[in-house]
Amino acid sequence: MRITRSLFALVLMFAAGYVAGQFSRVDVAAQGQKVYEMRTYYTHPGKLPDLQARFRNHTTKLFEKHGMTNIGYWVPQDEPGHSNTLIYIVAHANREQAMKNWTAFGADPEWVKVRTASEVNGKIVEKVDRVFMDATDYSAIK
Repeated sequence: MRITRSLFALVLMFAAGYVAGQFSRVDVAAQGQKVYEMRTYYTHPGKLPDLQARFRNHTTKLFEKHGMTNIGYWVPQDEPGHSNTLIYIVAHANREQAMKNWTAFGADPEWVKVRTASEVNGKIVEKVDRVFMDATDYSAIK
């Protein structure tokens, strides 16, 4: 019985520490910690050149207009990703600002016009994956 109580107390302390850590992490993000967002776009067959043209000619400038910092853009070297995948990272002042940036970007009439024009021959993007990231203390980028 004593071992069971000790084990229960240990698990309870671990859980309390974990929960406290999660709340403190949210507080740090809310206070303005820069956040990086990695997005991976998977295109419909044959549409990667159209997506790259849209980013090259319009999207990156619109991101900057709406408070996003362009960090980098990549295409995988190997198939199958090489023919249908664009990976990029943008930075935002914090997670809350990221949501505001995307909302403003999505509502921008210039973006709507560009997207519509680029999709005149069909949709370009099939799927988007999104990951928000914090830079580590040993990262070259902060």
